[in-house]
Amino acid sequence: MLKLDSNQWNLIYNIFSFGLVSMLACTIYTLVSQQRVLAKYRNALVMSSMVTFIAGYHYMRIFNSFNESSADMTVNVSGAQGSFNEAYRYVDWLLTVPLLLVEVIAVLALAKEVSRSLIMRLVPASAAMIALGYPGEVSNDQNTQVMFGVLSTLPFLYILYVLFVELGKSLDRQPAGVAETVGRLRLLLIATWGVYPISYILGMGGDATAEQFVGVQVGYTIADVLAKCVFGLTILKIARMKSIAEGMKEDH
Repeated sequence: MLKLDSNQWNLIYNIFSFGLVSMLACTIYTLVSQQRVLAKYRNALVMSSMVTFIAGYHYMRIFNSFNESSADMTVNVSGAQGSFNEAYRYVDWLLTVPLLLVEVIAVLALAKEVSRSLIMRLVPASAAMIALGYPGEVSNDQNTQVMFGVLSTLPFLYILYVLFVELGKSLDRQPAGVAETVGRLRLLLIATWGVYPISYILGMGGDATAEQFVGVQVGYTIADVLAKCVFGLTILKIARMKSIAEGMKEDH
């Protein structure tokens, strides 16, 4: 059981609310923007909408779990029935992180063989990264936390290699400005995904304190908004740039 002060409780309540409304708003925006890009780029926007919709659903579950596990600003984090359920985040990431990576491939409209090769490597690596992180997240043993933290970093490094080396080879044939935007997209991915291990580390060291719990939840939520909403809006920008370069009028 963690006793939060009023500022800590309100911060978590408000950050979960912010995460939920951000995901829902981004879902609606990317859905209504379908007609602003050529048909062949709409799959990327559909996947972006799926990412934020799935995340929005899980933030609703996280929000409810926080309320149901709280009484008099004391949060039950025991792992027993009725306690705060951190697994919702990992279920969300297991579904959304592969989709985020497929979004990048879809919006570039690469040759089918190249796209298939990239997807067949990125999706399993992203699933492994999330699956390996969860045992460390729910453990109270620091050695276990460190071990699974290191193990989950290995597929993350492989993902970066594929995005920066393998995908980089395919950017020369993109319209003017797209390669630069994709470069910024990859940097955004590193910057936002970098918040996750920082938040993970904040929760290490045995039983969590109230300060650690708040730090982890705030860090994960901010990273989610950046990695899903801002990432999705950048995908929309790339789709618009490519559509305009291929003859679509800017006022459509």
